[in-house]
Amino acid sequence: MALSINCSAIFTSTETFRSNNLLHSHPPNTTFPFSAKSTDRHKNYSILLAPLPAYEKWRAKVSFFPAFLNKPKDATPLKQELLEAIAPLDRGAIASPDDQLRVDQIARKLEAITPVKEPLKSDLLNGKWELIYTTSQSILQTQRPKFLRSITNYQAINVDTLRAQNMESWPFFNQVTADLTPLNARKVAVKFDTFKIGGLIPIKAPGRARGELEITYLDEELRISRGDKGNLFILKMIDTSYRVPV
Repeated sequence: MALSINCSAIFTSTETFRSNNLLHSHPPNTTFPFSAKSTDRHKNYSILLAPLPAYEKWRAKVSFFPAFLNKPKDATPLKQELLEAIAPLDRGAIASPDDQLRVDQIARKLEAITPVKEPLKSDLLNGKWELIYTTSQSILQTQRPKFLRSITNYQAINVDTLRAQNMESWPFFNQVTADLTPLNARKVAVKFDTFKIGGLIPIKAPGRARGELEITYLDEELRISRGDKGNLFILKMIDTSYRVPV
């Protein structure tokens, strides 16, 4: 393989450099650590310059084995554990610090084995997602009485148009749309453009209405994202055909 050839070339050129220096930097009567006979010297140099033995070639190739044997892990058990952990937490509104820590730890395990490494290039991101857990208190509206909090929150994304939309359900049905600017293959800058009060009355978003969002786990049914303020968002897919207004 190419690695074996390259290693041999490096080894050979290094030893040739050393042998030339030895031969030209010592007086004729210098005693070398091997036999003084010219033929013996040539014999020993030929051993040094010989191609790598089979076992050396095998060792050179060992570094390829972990990648070859590193098969994608099954995320199903971790996803089930995550869903069970967040189920009693009212989307995070009643999560204790210990609850938040546990959910975050499970989420990080999933993020480490995400099947989609570049989500902004994946069609799996497209559609309407339901927010099932977050640490964002502003989204959870924990400062309000429970009967004035939105029952459900949604987020839609379309990769082809780089548009996003956040939506609240009862009792207010507020919405906001945004433009997305990719920062890398999994992170976007978010610039909100239009709020809709009650889903009907449009209001231009102020210039400061900006943020960043990184998609850290993605498959066909679950998405994990992290915001620039350190908040965690966990969503499930509910409508792959939904399109965000342009």
